[in-house]
Amino acid sequence: MKRIRSRAGKRQQARIGAPDRSLTANAGLAAVTELCDRLGVIEALDAAVGPVKQRDRGFGAGELLTGIAAAQLAGEDFLTGLDRQRADAAGQQITPVPGLASTTAAGLARRITPTQWRAVESGLAVVTGRMLSLLPAERVTALADGPVTIDLDTTDVEVYGRNKRGVAYNHQGQRVGRPHVATWAETETVLAADLGDGTDDPRATAPDLLRRALAALPAAARAGRVAMRADAGYFAGQLARAAHDTHIAFAIGAKRIAPLWRLLAGIADEVWHDAIDMDNAQVAVAEYCPDWWPVDTRLLIRRVALDPVQVSADPRSRRRRTLHPDQRALPFDELAGAEAIYAYSFILTNLDVTAPDKAAAVEHWYRHRTTVENIFRDSKLGAALRHLPSGYPQVNMAWMWGALLAANMAAWLHQLTTATAGEDILAGHGVRGGKAMIATLRWRLIAVPGRLIRHARHLTLRLPPGHSLLPEVLARLRDLPIPA
Repeated sequence: MKRIRSRAGKRQQARIGAPDRSLTANAGLAAVTELCDRLGVIEALDAAVGPVKQRDRGFGAGELLTGIAAAQLAGEDFLTGLDRQRADAAGQQITPVPGLASTTAAGLARRITPTQWRAVESGLAVVTGRMLSLLPAERVTALADGPVTIDLDTTDVEVYGRNKRGVAYNHQGQRVGRPHVATWAETETVLAADLGDGTDDPRATAPDLLRRALAALPAAARAGRVAMRADAGYFAGQLARAAHDTHIAFAIGAKRIAPLWRLLAGIADEVWHDAIDMDNAQVAVAEYCPDWWPVDTRLLIRRVALDPVQVSADPRSRRRRTLHPDQRALPFDELAGAEAIYAYSFILTNLDVTAPDKAAAVEHWYRHRTTVENIFRDSKLGAALRHLPSGYPQVNMAWMWGALLAANMAAWLHQLTTATAGEDILAGHGVRGGKAMIATLRWRLIAVPGRLIRHARHLTLRLPPGHSLLPEVLARLRDLPIPA
């Protein structure tokens, strides 16, 4: 049988030519540079931290942290990634901090004192204030009119080097460093941070961190209603009193201790009311104020009805620990035959919960404290906070701040360059029109190949077809005024 169509010609093989120094794999760093210029990131950090060397030459603290953040945004996981970025001749012309080597970065980080690390928060506060001043008035009102929310939380960063200093074993047997972070939830920006080890109790330093976070809020946000959220790891009156003394509201998760379980027996069924946007969930309020807590503290309780298939037979199960102790002690077969199975959560707050609708609104607001966990996820999976690269705590502090600064840059970019209508953001740069995580920004905006050419005293960046986000973002950033 004869073939109807002849076989296609053999595909022509491509030859590898000489390297072209005008090409870069990260053309989108031009947008990061433009963002830093419009907000004055490097200048604000340098002014807040002050000089880190006796001679006024070379890199300062602002260039150190911005250079590390830019490298992490480009996908670098280690300090040696700075050297890879430095070898990109074309990319160095559009990166915010050209020429920063890994050895230089490590040496500079070891010069920065603890007081100067605290001053980084003041520099970021200036930048966040500038970002807010560049937004439309309606958007500023939506962000700052309240309640402005400060979230406190910690995350563990596992390391493996035996000789690393500033780390310790946590309760899971992992050798970790522990960033302790305060964020502004509405803008998803970091306000203040510390780096501890796996044995640090966040309750000891939380009041000081809260005061620093409050100081780092822009004046427009600080002037309105401010509230603080924290999970049960912060269940201590010291933090509640610090919030009360600074005249801000608080909502702190309570540990499931015996007095709280006994309170449930006195709550009638008609006191429970449906929660907002949560199936099979109800909320109630009880009179409970632990010793040394502010006198206006009230206990907010949430219960969620569960099917037996949703409860694990393993006593170590996280969900099983939320059951009432009487039900938790039952064999699994008897638990499956129970009339109702509820998972309970307890929240101590001084917010207004006097009416059922107000209590449901407070519980709904508190439930969204997972915003800070999104920042941790972005800093680890998008940037490079999933490890600490050095044996020196100061270098690891610089690495942590570089990752948090990268997360802040993604948040600032979202606020300044997305399409808005009044107080609402219509469409972000994410895959479904929301805020883009760093990993999404990398493949859509930053890790875009480009050719940089010089013609008629101008630099021109040529991009492949189909990459329209970078020109759009650059155009919106260049419409913003440059700080004096």
